[in-house]
Amino acid sequence: MQSMELFQGKYIGSMDLYPQQAPEFNRVHPFYENLKQGRFTTTRCKSCGTRAFPPRVVCPECMSEELEWVDLPTQGTVLVVTEEEVGVPLGFETPLIHALVDLDGQLKIFTRIVNARVGQLKEGDRVRLHVFPVPPVPMEKGRDLVQVPRVYYAFEPVA
Repeated sequence: MQSMELFQGKYIGSMDLYPQQAPEFNRVHPFYENLKQGRFTTTRCKSCGTRAFPPRVVCPECMSEELEWVDLPTQGTVLVVTEEEVGVPLGFETPLIHALVDLDGQLKIFTRIVNARVGQLKEGDRVRLHVFPVPPVPMEKGRDLVQVPRVYYAFEPVA
């Protein structure tokens, strides 16, 4: 499978998020544009102030559609780590590491961890945002077919 070799198990084509990255398909596409700039963002409700991750188009608390984009910290502290050495989903290489990360008191997220060995991360360790390219996709722009560059994210240990 080509995606395994190119992306060292960080991204799998069968879980392709292209529609989420294109403004033609939905309203959370700014998240990916911000990632391309190294910014980690989410949405905050203008009515009640609720921040939710992943970004939403409707507030999960008050159902308002009045949301704004806000920056999140690009570093955080590991609260809990899970490591899978067997039985990982097709297309991912072992180990498959995930962590619950506290983004400096602003939000807690469950995220993929890359560039780490089994047993390396523990509670209290610092991690940082890692943005990486994923395969481009062809898209029609007028009469032309162009390759649209894309990115995705994970977190990695702070050196």
